[in-house]
Amino acid sequence: MHRTHTCGELRITDINTTVTLSGWLQKSRDLGGMTFIDLRDRYGITQLAFNMETNAALCEQARKCGREFVLKVTGKVIERSSKNANIPTGEIEIEVTEFEILNESQTPPFTIEDNTDGGDDLRMKYRYLDIRRKPVRDNLLLRHKMSQQTRIFLDAQEFTEVETPVLIKSTPEGARDFVVPSRMNQGQFYALPQSPQTFKQLLMVAGIDRYYQIVKCFRDEDLRADRQPEFTQIDCEMSFVEQEDILNMFEGLVKHLFKNVKGIDIDSLPRMTFADAAKYYGSDKPDTRFDMKFVELKSPVVETLHATSLLPAGFPVFDNAELVVGICAKGCAEYTRKQLDELTEFVKRPQIGATGLVYARVNADGSVKSSVDKFYDEATLKQWAEAMNAAPGDLLLIMAGATDKTRKALCELRLEMGTRLGLRNPDLYSCLWVLDFPLLEFNEEENRWFAMHHPFTSPKPEDIALMNEGKFGQVRANAYDMVVNGVEVGGGSIRIFDKTLQAKMFDVLGFTKEEAQAQFGFLMNAFEYGAPPHGGIAFGFDRLCSLFGGENSIRDFIAFPKNNSGRDVMIDAPSEIDQKQLNELGISVDEN
Repeated sequence: MHRTHTCGELRITDINTTVTLSGWLQKSRDLGGMTFIDLRDRYGITQLAFNMETNAALCEQARKCGREFVLKVTGKVIERSSKNANIPTGEIEIEVTEFEILNESQTPPFTIEDNTDGGDDLRMKYRYLDIRRKPVRDNLLLRHKMSQQTRIFLDAQEFTEVETPVLIKSTPEGARDFVVPSRMNQGQFYALPQSPQTFKQLLMVAGIDRYYQIVKCFRDEDLRADRQPEFTQIDCEMSFVEQEDILNMFEGLVKHLFKNVKGIDIDSLPRMTFADAAKYYGSDKPDTRFDMKFVELKSPVVETLHATSLLPAGFPVFDNAELVVGICAKGCAEYTRKQLDELTEFVKRPQIGATGLVYARVNADGSVKSSVDKFYDEATLKQWAEAMNAAPGDLLLIMAGATDKTRKALCELRLEMGTRLGLRNPDLYSCLWVLDFPLLEFNEEENRWFAMHHPFTSPKPEDIALMNEGKFGQVRANAYDMVVNGVEVGGGSIRIFDKTLQAKMFDVLGFTKEEAQAQFGFLMNAFEYGAPPHGGIAFGFDRLCSLFGGENSIRDFIAFPKNNSGRDVMIDAPSEIDQKQLNELGISVDEN
C-alpha cells in the first residue's frame, strides 16, 4: 500500500495514528539533529520529521533527497511543537519510522511553489511540472467542478448529451478552418469544427428536443489571452422555443453555476439592446460593474445643427466630427498634467487609434476648466458638466470623430479608467443579456453582406418585412449574448427553420443556389422533412472558468494550452511530418 492517507487530510485528532503517505518533496530543512521534509501531493502538504538521535540512518537518507523526489513514508502522527496556521495540516507532523525513495528527480527548472520563479514560456514547456503547483491545480479542479455542475443542471432539465463529429465539411463563413487531408480521398479535406452548429440543428430535426455537449472546437485565428486554437464550448439547442425560453433556461444555468461553484446568488440578468450597449458603453460586451456611461455632447443624428447640441460652433475638431462623446471620471479633477498626458498617449496608441483627448475639470467651487477653454465660454463648459452629471472634483474626458471609431476608443479609455480607479474587481460579478444585434453587416472590401453571427440566425419576426424590402442594414437578429464583467461568455440565436427564409438568407449573403446546395444542402434537405422551431446557445467554457477563477487568461484553466503563436512548446507541435506520410496523402510540399 503506497498510502493510507493523503498529504492534506491529517489533523490533530489523528495523533498517535500510524500512517503511510506518498508524494513529492516540496522542500527540506536540515537543522543538525533534526531534518524536516514537506511532502506534497494533490491534496496538500504534510511535514515529516526525522530525528538524528532515534534513527540516524533514516535521517541521513532523508538529507540526500532533492526537490521533487517521489517518497513513501510510514510513521506516527504527532503534535507539532512549532505549528503552521497557514496549512490545514499545520498542527501535526509525521515522526518517520520507514522511508523509501520511489523515484529520484532532476532539479526542476523552476520552483514548484505558489509564487514560482518560472516565466510563462518555461512553465508551458514543463507544463506537467507547472500543474503540480497549487494555483494551477486549483484552476483545473475548478474547471472540473464547472463541467460537473453544468451536467447536473442540464441533465435535470432533460437535456441529452450527444457527441457530434470532429471530422466535418469546411464552410466559407466565419473564421478559418483547420483542415485535415483525407488519405482515402486524395485531394479532399475534412475540417475540424468551429462549432457543432449544423449538427445540433439536425438533432432538432431528428427530434432530440434538448441537446447539449461540452465539446472541443477549433479556429485557425490570431491568438490572445482569451483565445486558443482549440477551445471548449457548452453547446446547447432546444426545440419548440422562442427567445424568452432560451434566456430563462440559460440564465438558470449561470445562476446554478454561480451558486454551486462560487457560493454566490446572482439576481435576474438585466437586458440591454445592442444599440444601447454601443451608445452608452461603445461595446457589445459592456462591463457594467461600474457606471461611467457615455454622454453624447453632439447628436450624431443632427450633427450640423449646433442648436441641438452643447457645442456652439468654433472648435473645428468638434465642429467637423460625426460624434462628440465623453465620460465622467468621479473624483479625478486633481489629475496632474502628467497623468492627463498619459491618458492622451493611451488613446493614441495604434491599437486604439484616437487622434487626441479633450478634458475638463470641475473644480471645488463649481467652475469648469478645460483644455479647450479658448473655444468655449464658462456657461458652455458648465452645460457639459451638467449633461454628464458631474460634481465638483470630477473630470470630464471627451473624444470626437467618426461614430464607430470614437465609441470604440472611448470604450477602451473607460475600461482603463475603471481599472485605475479600482472599479473592476474580479470578485464582483455583473451579468447581463445583450439583445437585438444587427442580422447583417456590410463589408466594403468585398462589397457584400455578411452574417453578423452565422447564416442560420433568424431575423426578428417583425423585421422580416424589412429583409424582403432589401433594407438589410435595418434588420435585427433574433440573437442574444450573455456578458459577464465585460466578457462575452455565451451567445446564440433562434434559428431559421423555414426553408424559404433560409434560401433568402443565402441569397442575401451572395450564395448562388448551387453554392448553397453544395455547402449546406444536407441541412436544407433535412428542412424538407419537418424542422421544428428551434434555437440555442454556446458558452465559452474556458472563458467562464477564467472568470470564475478571477483571471484574465484562459490558458491558466486549460491543462495543456498553446502559446500565443499557436504552438505547444511542451511537445513541439505543430511539426513537420515524414515525407512518406505526405506521399500517402497525395500532398507535395514546395520547399521554396
